[in-house]
Amino acid sequence: MNRVVLVRHCESSGQAPDAPLTKTGVSQAVQLAGRLSSLAIDHVVSSPYARARATIQPFATRTGLPVHLDERLAERRLSPEPIDHWRAVVERSFTDPDFRIEGGESGRETFVRGWAAIESLLGGRYRCPVIVSHGQLLSLVLHSIDPGFGFSGWESLRNPDVHLLEIGIDGTYGFARID
Repeated sequence: MNRVVLVRHCESSGQAPDAPLTKTGVSQAVQLAGRLSSLAIDHVVSSPYARARATIQPFATRTGLPVHLDERLAERRLSPEPIDHWRAVVERSFTDPDFRIEGGESGRETFVRGWAAIESLLGGRYRCPVIVSHGQLLSLVLHSIDPGFGFSGWESLRNPDVHLLEIGIDGTYGFARID
């Protein structure tokens, strides 16, 4: 069976690519390192955003594993400018994957690049890689496996949140939240 651990970043101070973790987020990252240590993780890949890198850094330090950055795991760009109705745009992404605001990225585009990053690790040389990314990207991936994981699934995500994604011997995908 092939598997990959999917992690949504810890609590952040904002949405900008360089937004750091909050004080609570830093504490969450240390606790997360302990939780992940029991999973026999042998490879670490992160979004290049500061909050994702800071989320996995305590684990990487603890294990001595380097953190590899993958641009495909970056947060979804909803719009080039801040928008007031961003939650409605996120919600529509699950029912109309090609919808986009001008200059923004559609749900489908976000999913395609995120899934490509995940697929590059599944079935590869690693037994249990971990990917650290963002709520919208991870929700769209999980929604592709289970259509019931839509907007409400995105809303239920925590900071951090950990899911184990597995491919069965029959080629079907499944996932479960790891608490």
